[in-house]
Amino acid sequence: MKRNKIALSGLALVGVGSLALAGCSSDSGDTGGGEAAGGGIITANGNEPQNPLIPTNTNEVGGGKILDSIFAGLISYQADGAVQNEVAEEITVDSPTQLTVKIREGLTFTDGEEVTADNFINAWNYGAALDNAQLSSYFFEDIEGFSWDENVEELSGLEQVDDYTFTITLNKPASDFAQRLGYSAYYPLPDVAFEDMEAFGENPVGNGPYMLDGEDAWQHDVQIDLVANPDYDGPREVQNDGLQIVFYSTQDAAYSAVLGGDLDVIDAIPDSAFETYQDELGDNWVNDPAAIFQSFTIPGWLEHFQGEEGQLRRQAISMAIDREEITDVIFQGTRTPASDFTSPVIDGWTDELEGEEVLSYDPEAAQDLWAEADAISPYEGTFTLAYNADGGHQAWVDATVNQIAGTLGIDAVGEPYPDFAGLREDVTNGTIQSAFRTGWQADYPGLYNFLGPLYATNAGSNDGDYSSEEFDQLLSDGISATDPAEANELYEEAQAVLLQDLPATPLWYSNVTAGWADTVDNVEFGWNSVPLYYNITKG
Repeated sequence: MKRNKIALSGLALVGVGSLALAGCSSDSGDTGGGEAAGGGIITANGNEPQNPLIPTNTNEVGGGKILDSIFAGLISYQADGAVQNEVAEEITVDSPTQLTVKIREGLTFTDGEEVTADNFINAWNYGAALDNAQLSSYFFEDIEGFSWDENVEELSGLEQVDDYTFTITLNKPASDFAQRLGYSAYYPLPDVAFEDMEAFGENPVGNGPYMLDGEDAWQHDVQIDLVANPDYDGPREVQNDGLQIVFYSTQDAAYSAVLGGDLDVIDAIPDSAFETYQDELGDNWVNDPAAIFQSFTIPGWLEHFQGEEGQLRRQAISMAIDREEITDVIFQGTRTPASDFTSPVIDGWTDELEGEEVLSYDPEAAQDLWAEADAISPYEGTFTLAYNADGGHQAWVDATVNQIAGTLGIDAVGEPYPDFAGLREDVTNGTIQSAFRTGWQADYPGLYNFLGPLYATNAGSNDGDYSSEEFDQLLSDGISATDPAEANELYEEAQAVLLQDLPATPLWYSNVTAGWADTVDNVEFGWNSVPLYYNITKG
């Protein structure tokens, strides 16, 4: 069996769909330390995380951007999505189901503990154990020994070779597994985490370019304060003194703070400023495609949205939405109507899927489908679409429900939650009794990441509790295929199933539309729309 060595650019050999499959540096990631370049603390906008900051229990953007700043994984992703080694010295693909990982010696957590193979193995075992109820447990199901039926405390597919080497045995080929390893679910944890995981999540000890600025760094619902980690040794070398992420109640408030010089960077311009932000920010703005997908989900437990009736109603609602009008009028060219469930910036994307007409505005077809559903069981009540008011969603939600109401002749309204954490709590607990805003900012640059974590049975971000044996099988066949063209064809077939069932209703692809004040320089946004905070300079 040919052994493919991944030392940065080699990851292309196992990645089915990535943004950049070549051209990466061959450097091992040893940059000679993470001392700050000075110049002050960078301030940026964010959201109060849904949960304590535990890598395997965070699957939302607010907590994710913090975790990515304070932890370092085996690999990380450059601005264009290309892979670079971080903690890993070398990842060797021994066979389609066997990987060997060697990590660099001498790396430490911020409490002084050395990072070893055990820190990865213990963290992954914790994340995979069902009794720990981690939101990202799905990311370990390809490892030998994982089970959805019983609690497994130690995955048989993880084996320590020595202090700095371990092997990963998969229960089936997963062609992009090595490419996933920069996602936060695969971060290592220090020994102190296992003494009291919940307490650790309130004051985490990481190994990344930043660290918490003392025990009171996280002021809930206000901000979190990070400082440069002087002992970090990796490719994300910090060029500032630290990072303060402020939790604003609205995007408008954050944007006003940028204009007033009280905030350095905002990662999302509010829709109220789409007509003016380029003039107001001068040269300090960006409007580029990113791996972000916007949708809403109608959960299967709602009355009238089960079985054949539910399928007909989902299709009717989808075809009652004029995506072109909303993206033109409200988003001013910063969104593109969706024709699938992934993103055009991901390698392998296509806009020629069987059944994609369900995403086109067709009032007559929508009314016919709704009538078919009414023949099964007449619809009663109000269609409600929940969203978080702190995310700048009111305008498009109002436009969407107005179109649904006008086309289908029903009552439809938006339901604002004060903040993202509150909405996600009801969604995660399965207690929400309405449709709700959903979307996806990719964890790593691959098509599978937009499909498996969201719609596979038992997946951690499967918010509507969707389950389809046909979809699951096509997805499994796709990720097991070693030929990228074959894998992409299977993903297309899997998406055809989704277009029939509509476990989520695709709306549009988002650009990263963001800006910054004159107080900072070297602002760059990554492939997933998150600023590369460590590169920003101030002074």
